[in-house]
Amino acid sequence: MDSYMKLSFHKAPLQKSRSRRYEMDMTKGPLLPEILIFSGPLILTGILQLLYNAADIVVVGRFAGAASLAAVGSTGSLINLIVNIFMGLSVGASVMVARYYGAGDHKAVQDVVHTSILVALISGIAVGIFGFVMARPILHWMDSPDDVIDLAALYVRIYFLGMPFNLLYNFGAGILRAVGDTRRPLYYLTISGAVNVVFNLILVIVFKMDVAGVAIATVLSQAISMVLVLMCLIRSHTSIHLDLRKLCIKKKALIGIAQVGLPAGLQGSLFSISNVLIQSAVNSFQSVAMAGNAAASNLEGFVYTAMNSIHQADLTFASQNYGAKNIPRVKKTLWNCLGTVTVIGLALGLFIMFFDRFFLGIYNQDPDVIDFGVLRMHIILPTYFLCGMMDVMVGQLRGIGYSVLPMIVSLSGACLFRIIWIMTIFAVPEFHTLQVLYISYPVSWGLTFSIHMICYLVIARRKFREDPGAEHAA
Repeated sequence: MDSYMKLSFHKAPLQKSRSRRYEMDMTKGPLLPEILIFSGPLILTGILQLLYNAADIVVVGRFAGAASLAAVGSTGSLINLIVNIFMGLSVGASVMVARYYGAGDHKAVQDVVHTSILVALISGIAVGIFGFVMARPILHWMDSPDDVIDLAALYVRIYFLGMPFNLLYNFGAGILRAVGDTRRPLYYLTISGAVNVVFNLILVIVFKMDVAGVAIATVLSQAISMVLVLMCLIRSHTSIHLDLRKLCIKKKALIGIAQVGLPAGLQGSLFSISNVLIQSAVNSFQSVAMAGNAAASNLEGFVYTAMNSIHQADLTFASQNYGAKNIPRVKKTLWNCLGTVTVIGLALGLFIMFFDRFFLGIYNQDPDVIDFGVLRMHIILPTYFLCGMMDVMVGQLRGIGYSVLPMIVSLSGACLFRIIWIMTIFAVPEFHTLQVLYISYPVSWGLTFSIHMICYLVIARRKFREDPGAEHAA
């Protein structure tokens, strides 16, 4: 008898029901309503996260100045470049938990849970040390201006001290999402985010700590969210129960996580290279352009996080149903998610664009900063739904066991394309403008989505004729 069954027999039925009420069997019931029920808390979680991140930007922009705003806003691509490879592993853990959960293999779920949490701890310590040491050299490579680089380096170094908290939370939240629990991560983020806002105001306004205060508040909030999500797993009475005494690396679980997660993480990190290059190109103008770009990017994040929740839904629903060998439902998941993400992307994008100057004014009152932000938003927001469609295709492919293929397509269609764009079209003096730079985004999204769709149709025609339970990592 495996450890999961022993655990279940020793707990009261009432306790088990309390744990299970947050979970979702995605292999049954009306599909679109379940996708929306799953995605709703994810959207709210993402929006809350962005509101708390926006609080960082707003506080430094209003109370510390444009240089501090540029310093905090310009570090996102650098941070993503370093941490995305490990965030990809959390995607791998989530996919494997969902697949085994859908198949009813509770022992395998336990192995993935304990393996992934230990991987998160080790990775968090390693990436934290690397980011702390390499922050300033990489910022130099990104051509950060002299009036920004010291503040940006300070922010990044403090941020990376909290990396173990960050990764442990994300791995734990990924495990909860894999079994359909998107509500409790929302509750935990509400608590930790409120702490973040309060400490932002105290440390920046009262103690005049500038970007250091913002970074410290972020680390404290990440520590709180980590504690809450780990306590949730420890107190669970289902197959995702975490026993800290049983933390170990299970070979099969690690291989499964790596097969899905490493390509996803590599894609994210290499994708960030193109964003770092674009940020470097923005840096070549002036700090006021950087500030406008940072504010606009933060506003666009509200649209992205809503669309990304549909990507997460597609990934999880496809994984559970593929594990349960329910192929018709796997296919229906894709089309439902593509339609939903298009509606969300267009509706939110056009809404924010309509009130562009009002929203940008929340971040900074400088008319030049607002003008640069409007320039970016009017190119990105009307076409942002293409990014959502592209991500949904990636989620579908990973959900059915393909992780290397979407990585190659995404890197070629988006990352490599943007690099070529910057080195050729943008390099021409008469085309060396922010408009030309920003146009590379929608063109790359549309190109990558189209290639993903062609690949999926070819794969589905062949793969779904085979044994749907066979595992692939192509």
